[in-house]
Amino acid sequence: MTYADRWLLPEGVEEILPGEAKAIDSLRRKLLDLYSAWGYDMVIPPLLEYTDSLLTGSGRDIDLLTLKVTDQLSGRTLGIRADITPQTARMDAHSFNRQGANRLCYAGHVVHARPKNPLATRTPIQAGIEFYGEADLAADIEVVSLLLESLQVAGLPRLHIDLGHVGIYRAIANDAGLTTAQEQEFFELLQRKAVTEIHAWVEANIPSADKAAAFILLPSLAGGIEVLDRARSQFAHLPQVIDALDHLQQLAAVVMARYPSAELYFDLGEVRGYHYLTGIVFAAFAPGYGNPIASGGRYDHIGEVFGRARPATGFAVDITALSKLGFIGQHDVSAIAVEVNQDPQQWAAIKALRARGERVIQLTPAGQLAELKCDRQLLLLDGKYQVVPLQ
Repeated sequence: MTYADRWLLPEGVEEILPGEAKAIDSLRRKLLDLYSAWGYDMVIPPLLEYTDSLLTGSGRDIDLLTLKVTDQLSGRTLGIRADITPQTARMDAHSFNRQGANRLCYAGHVVHARPKNPLATRTPIQAGIEFYGEADLAADIEVVSLLLESLQVAGLPRLHIDLGHVGIYRAIANDAGLTTAQEQEFFELLQRKAVTEIHAWVEANIPSADKAAAFILLPSLAGGIEVLDRARSQFAHLPQVIDALDHLQQLAAVVMARYPSAELYFDLGEVRGYHYLTGIVFAAFAPGYGNPIASGGRYDHIGEVFGRARPATGFAVDITALSKLGFIGQHDVSAIAVEVNQDPQQWAAIKALRARGERVIQLTPAGQLAELKCDRQLLLLDGKYQVVPLQ
């Protein structure tokens, strides 16, 4: 490696410089304060764990995203977390075990072995919540409401979320008697919305015309709330589908009443997270960004592998993506310049300013006022230290 190459970072790995770092940290604090106000307790899971724990019950997608290393102390495989949800599930099961509902929140880095899309960072900063122990519709309403509150705090100009329910596809697949392999094949086609390939697959795998029609229809069931009525008439013979539609309808009614400006889009063929999600699935989108800036859903039984199966629902917000899109902005903090001397009175004045939240920077011979963003200075005037505009 040459001297000129030593500054290069791995592909998809980024450093965050002061202006953006302050904006990101400011949003992180605001989100954690918001979650605390709703009753969520903050946790700080470890950055790496044994993969036996980290990947248990989290699905194949997270396994592929997880960067793995060998622990030199034990010889076992460690994973650097690509998702924080499994870690909080372990906490709910053991470390922070509560008999009733358990609300947890977090904010921190995750690491991806590969970027989720060509423009994504491999080291995003996430903030999120997990609500354990409550299977009722009220928990899903709370989580979706809190996601919309998060988007408002982040300053998004539009509140847009997509809603779906993985129980709809599960019921259709079960009714058709799909094998595990067939279910996986169609899942991948549905995830890509590959309509032509879906038609070909259905023709080759579903002999019943009625059941084939359900699979063909599924990718087109997307749009406004009227989609729910359309699906209800098409799948009246499947009680599990009707239950899922009722759940979405009731949730939407409350959310639209609380947030009348929010745009709700229903995609009943949405199967993201299908391998571990069990109920509603949702994602938030921002103008100019094709991937979700937040996503979540219900994942009951995620704690089962830790010996405690509990209802669970939650979401994660990609703070880094919000920063890249410019929604949280970048801003410089003005500062007060001071040429420090040995006067105790000056030191007392500096401490008092910093205690009030002011940024006070000691000038050095190499210091540049413009680079330091100083717009004021602390001077001794008439026997008293005073802050005055920088001349």
